[in-house]
Amino acid sequence: MALEHAILVSLAERPGTGYEIGQQFDRSIGYFWSATHQQIYRTLKKLLDDGLVSVESISQDGRPDKKVYTISDSGRDALAQWAMSPTPRQALRSDIGVKLRAAEFGDLAAIIGELKAHRDEHVAQLTLFKGFQADYYPEPDTLTGRKLHQYLVLRGGIRQEEGYIEWCDEVIPALERELAGMNQRHP
Repeated sequence: MALEHAILVSLAERPGTGYEIGQQFDRSIGYFWSATHQQIYRTLKKLLDDGLVSVESISQDGRPDKKVYTISDSGRDALAQWAMSPTPRQALRSDIGVKLRAAEFGDLAAIIGELKAHRDEHVAQLTLFKGFQADYYPEPDTLTGRKLHQYLVLRGGIRQEEGYIEWCDEVIPALERELAGMNQRHP
């Protein structure tokens, strides 16, 4: 997916300024596709040049004009075409997985510590996602349209976090057993 598509999704949900789109990334979309505010502004310019969005300047007292972006008909068509196109399977890329493969060359206790820290970060993310679920989607069986789609993306995030935590809960004790055995052999 390109950042262009994430911004078009944001604008399809509601017109906004570059700042407002950045805020939406910070609050929701960014959990699944991250971008800096600088990347968002640069991409908005490209989308405008390509005719996929339009912009309206709104005067503000004592401040520069505010630019409100709206998805154009061409942008909606491009978004629809992209949404219907096949999505290739994402290749797994895991720095911690490669470090684990290299564990015999490093400090096993440090790798265990890093895995525990990663697990804690994923528990925090899972807690955040479950809070979103409870606050915004208390009756998921009644959802339709955009709310259902947002909920389903959130559920994907919840399942990924749960899976990562379960993996850590398998890996950490195995490495701790290995470390204990090493310490017994080399007191």
